[in-house]
Amino acid sequence: MHFLYNIGIHLLRFGMRVASLFNPKIKEGIVGRKQLFKNLPIVNTENVVWFHCASLGEFDQGLPLMKKMVNKDPSIFLLVTFFSPSGMNFYQKRERIADYVMYLPLDTPKSAKRFIKHFKPKKAFFVKYEFWFNHISEAKSQGTRIYNVSGLFRGNQRFFSWYGGIFRKLLKKFDWFFVQDDHSKQLLNSIGLKNATISGDSRFDRVIENKSLVKENKYIEEFKNNENMLIIGSSWPEDEAILIPWIKQHSGKILLAPHNIDMQHIKNIQQQLPDATRYTNAKKGELSTKKILILDTIGQLANAYSFGNIAYVGGGFSGNLHNILEPAVFGLPVIFGPNHKRFPEGKEFIENGFGFSIATTQEFENAYRSINENYNDISMKEINFVTKNAGATDRIMKKLKT
Repeated sequence: MHFLYNIGIHLLRFGMRVASLFNPKIKEGIVGRKQLFKNLPIVNTENVVWFHCASLGEFDQGLPLMKKMVNKDPSIFLLVTFFSPSGMNFYQKRERIADYVMYLPLDTPKSAKRFIKHFKPKKAFFVKYEFWFNHISEAKSQGTRIYNVSGLFRGNQRFFSWYGGIFRKLLKKFDWFFVQDDHSKQLLNSIGLKNATISGDSRFDRVIENKSLVKENKYIEEFKNNENMLIIGSSWPEDEAILIPWIKQHSGKILLAPHNIDMQHIKNIQQQLPDATRYTNAKKGELSTKKILILDTIGQLANAYSFGNIAYVGGGFSGNLHNILEPAVFGLPVIFGPNHKRFPEGKEFIENGFGFSIATTQEFENAYRSINENYNDISMKEINFVTKNAGATDRIMKKLKT
């Protein structure tokens, strides 16, 4: 089975090369890995701690733990790897806590051996998911202690299927699983893994920290002009197709922050919303009368939510729902698309009355109206929920001491 896995990795590499001819993001990942081993830093310590994050969302999830560990032990050499180009690029807009950041080498036995031999990590943390067989196996063989942080497991994953023997074997190499919910713990227990505790989702800690570090923004303040404002965060074309017909009829303030801010996409939005003003073209003294502001920058959305009243968060039509905790920490009731099964927080938000799943323009309008009718109660309940679910990082740190 390990042999078949390695064949699969080589097929993945071939598939990525073919896809790179049509997809700039995949091409960027291939180019970024070409010189991977030629520029590695010299590591003069035996205290290397490695965090692997699929992309930026997982990095934000692991960041509270990274900071606590480094603050407690400044001798740590913090290594962060990403699989996605988005993680590598957007990391520059985040707190640069790591000593070294790089793409994770493709998971071949040769690359994994070379990577682990160079860094010799003392501890390795895989955030949420992405379990790479060769890197984990090689690290374990070299004595690395391996952990899963904010893990989230589902019954349809390969670990729990009839053909998943090799992947169950991989999970057995982990020293401990810090999972988000009881369902994940029970799934691990069902395959004989008892080394799991429910720590919760460390993103709650992250957004609470973000709230305490909110910065003023004169442009958004002027645009808001003390009016109610809907913030559309990380929207995809599928989201925008639902929202734009409503926006055209709406008279209130709207801050639109698309997930993709390339020139063509922004141009397409402006063609549909000719009255919209781009943030990067905004001039002070002219914003208060504007109705729509397009936030065409990276790294400002989490802070921008502090100025809003209601949020729509994108990705819920593709099954890649973006972070709904970012607006929730400020008490913004959240609307999102219908495909959110992989995100338990979506279900919890709906059950608690401050999350609203929609699939059409009319459903969005109904949700928006319902929120405004009960706004204060919904908002306060949401803030209490976020506060109550904080503390995952401290629970993990306490367990790591034992």
